[in-house]
Amino acid sequence: MDDPDVDTWQTNQWLRSAGLKAETGGLIVAAQDQSLATRAYLHRKVKDGTNPLCRLCGQYKETIDHIISGCPVLAPTEYTHRHNKVATYIHWLICRHYGIETSTDKWYDHQPLTVSENQDATILWDMPVHTDREIKANRPDIVVKDFKEKKCLLIDVAVPSDKNISIKTTEKLSKYKDLEIEICRMWQMKTETVPVVVGALGMCKKGMNAYLNKLPGQIDMNLVQKTALLGTAHILRKMLSIK
Repeated sequence: MDDPDVDTWQTNQWLRSAGLKAETGGLIVAAQDQSLATRAYLHRKVKDGTNPLCRLCGQYKETIDHIISGCPVLAPTEYTHRHNKVATYIHWLICRHYGIETSTDKWYDHQPLTVSENQDATILWDMPVHTDREIKANRPDIVVKDFKEKKCLLIDVAVPSDKNISIKTTEKLSKYKDLEIEICRMWQMKTETVPVVVGALGMCKKGMNAYLNKLPGQIDMNLVQKTALLGTAHILRKMLSIK
């Protein structure tokens, strides 16, 4: 929290207005305080002889950070689900902004199509952008082609460990630089990468709201944060219930 890159006010905003149940809020605070009964905690603090290695992967110490963002067993399922929920909220709002029909009036029930479009915009979901020359990083989470403004947005979402939010934001910006250049050339559109990064325990980097303001649809950082926290709470409950 003392890092100069951290937006302290936005990081703590979920405590003021997220509307989480008391049980969920308490779980997140306990995780932030590193006081949940992980195997590493029992091994180091309680000293009851518990094996400190993760009960799922068995490769790394089972710390809070490992559970919420570092377990290879959880990566393809739980972390992906949490990530996709944040991205789905953004996709739904962008579709509504352009008047593109969505599957539901509630964002959390929304099922993004690979391609959603009308005369004003085309929105790609988790789809590689085919280019004339080979570019490895060619699959942002969401690509928005705005025909009226003649601009293209490459949107990439991440819910990393809180300590990695700045690194992850920088990584997203540099990762798609070659793709930006190629899209500018192919589609004749001004192209920009927009990272959407929020810590698994709610930490927010300064300037993240400025990135969200570049997106159509009035994305609410508070709801992005809340969605990430609910995903993390689900992961913690599921993991810590395993014997």
